[in-house]
Amino acid sequence: MAVGRPADIAPLALAAGSYRTPPRRISRFARRFPGARFYTRTASVVWRASGLAKRGRYDDAAWNRSSLEILRALEEVGIRIEIEGAGNFAGLEGPCVFIGNHMSTLETFLLPSIVMTAKRVTFVVKQSLLEYPVFGHVMRARDPIVVGRSNPRDDLKAVLDGGAARLREGLSIIVFPQRTRTPVFDPAGFNSIGVKLAKRAQVPVVPLALKTDAWGNGKHVKDVGVIDPTKEVHFAFGRPLHVTGSGSDAQQAVVAFIRKHLLAWGGHVLVDEPLP
Repeated sequence: MAVGRPADIAPLALAAGSYRTPPRRISRFARRFPGARFYTRTASVVWRASGLAKRGRYDDAAWNRSSLEILRALEEVGIRIEIEGAGNFAGLEGPCVFIGNHMSTLETFLLPSIVMTAKRVTFVVKQSLLEYPVFGHVMRARDPIVVGRSNPRDDLKAVLDGGAARLREGLSIIVFPQRTRTPVFDPAGFNSIGVKLAKRAQVPVVPLALKTDAWGNGKHVKDVGVIDPTKEVHFAFGRPLHVTGSGSDAQQAVVAFIRKHLLAWGGHVLVDEPLP
């Protein structure tokens, strides 16, 4: 069963591998109160999705649809979204591991509607996310790989074992190797767990760079921050990488891809030596 109203939710057009929010008229209320407009609609989407999940009816189509409704809600308050390189995974045969930086809540909501244009997918998520009221039901319904972030050895085993099993079933995996969401990219804190998973399962890695600070991290509730329409949202997908040897070459290539795009978008990188 789909989430949202069929009349105002159309499929995301990524046939050419890219997407950019078309010009649109923004209502006076949305211009003055973007956060109020956006969070009101988002709360409605999550509430309905949770209801479907509790009844065992939150399938791929429903997840894709509610993700797309969140994307449209961002555009309705004036946030422009740009996606590039989707053709790099759309034409890829079989599943893959997407490895990206983690900046805000936004990517967790929007990536399903982007990736599921071509791939079935799930996330590696923190245990705490499944314990959220209402939203926890949604995440549990999507068969994520769960980590605790307190014991690195246990987390590695959970990702390698659980990820390999899902990849064998044709399900691609999105991994954010950073410990927490942050607008500043620190290459030193970007671990190689995604590359290790791809090597174990013998599937390609797809680098993912994103800039999503238009949905800020809140001071008291991290998922509820400032909605800033003056900031553009960017997603860029790189060419698939095949992991060989120790995987260090693939890891360095992913980090370089993210770093290059963040700098081009005016993002913040902790270590800023010249690009190779």
